[in-house]
Amino acid sequence: MPLSYLSRIAQTAAPTFHEGQRAALIAGLWQELGYVAEHDAVGNVLVRLAPPGTEDKPALMLAAHLDTVFDHGTDVTVRDEGQRLTGPGVGDNSASLAVITALLRDLHSSPLELRRPLWVAANVGEEGLGDLRGAKHLLAAHRQRLGALIAVDGYLGVAVTRAVGVRRYRAQFLGPGGHSWGDSAPSALHALGTAISGLYGLHLTAHPRTTLNVGLASGGTSINSIAGQAEVLVDLRSLDADVLADLDSRVQGVLNKAARDVGVRLHLERVGDRPGGDLQASSLLALAQTAARESRLELRQASSSTDANAAVPHRLPAIALGVYRGGNAHREDEWVEKRSLEPGLRYLRRVVSLYQNAPGF
Repeated sequence: MPLSYLSRIAQTAAPTFHEGQRAALIAGLWQELGYVAEHDAVGNVLVRLAPPGTEDKPALMLAAHLDTVFDHGTDVTVRDEGQRLTGPGVGDNSASLAVITALLRDLHSSPLELRRPLWVAANVGEEGLGDLRGAKHLLAAHRQRLGALIAVDGYLGVAVTRAVGVRRYRAQFLGPGGHSWGDSAPSALHALGTAISGLYGLHLTAHPRTTLNVGLASGGTSINSIAGQAEVLVDLRSLDADVLADLDSRVQGVLNKAARDVGVRLHLERVGDRPGGDLQASSLLALAQTAARESRLELRQASSSTDANAAVPHRLPAIALGVYRGGNAHREDEWVEKRSLEPGLRYLRRVVSLYQNAPGF
């Protein structure tokens, strides 16, 4: 069952940009099951199943991300608390990796009749500043051979059918610095504070939902030094591409004005661009709904930012499906309900089975 893999995966650290150790573990597990596990240029791990006669048909790709939000040094010990496993990243996305590994294992003992290829990927770069680089690379390299993408991510009973667009910026304010008494130079921290105040003063639409968040801010060197450098990370999201583009423009205006008014320089870098909009998920959603009805599972549609976003510019049908129950994602006390993994595995297997004969891909 997936539980046999989960603790081992979760206790292998995988910060964004440093997923190599976990990628090696996953590749090793898949190779032990008898599969050829490929590593690509950005660190993704990929298994391709294509029985004879199916090679030219469009493949279904299942992709579960390797990385977590936790830095190196975080204690990733998993605690068994009876009905739950608790620990950093035990759910997002270790549980999904455990489920797709169990799916590959079960295909040996109880194979599906594959009329179309099935590709299974463990990809890098979904969290934080990863900017979906693993999923983007997979789709750029293989789009012509794919019929659909399922991002295996999130809670059982949730289907992400609309992609939330995301833009992210690193804004650095740069000045000469100096002594707090002996000099009268402009402060980079003054510009940063002015910018943050201006950003939170921007009007955001409720429909379509649009958000702005200043997630990190830092700068300066000491209490008696004029700050020569300050930095802020800004996250922008919207369900509408035009609204997001307008907010992007207004945010850049606020940042530039803050630097100009205070008298420092601005270095602005876009560090994230997750395409949003229509995932063309209707056909995949129909399969997920059928599998859910058969499992007596209530399925709820949602909008979110997942690896499925990477499919939008390629016009590839995509959806994100959860395969476990849990809570406290992105916290060190995240938990997974142990008994939810088997139903999640059966549900995912049924979706894969339904895809084999489904029209529209």
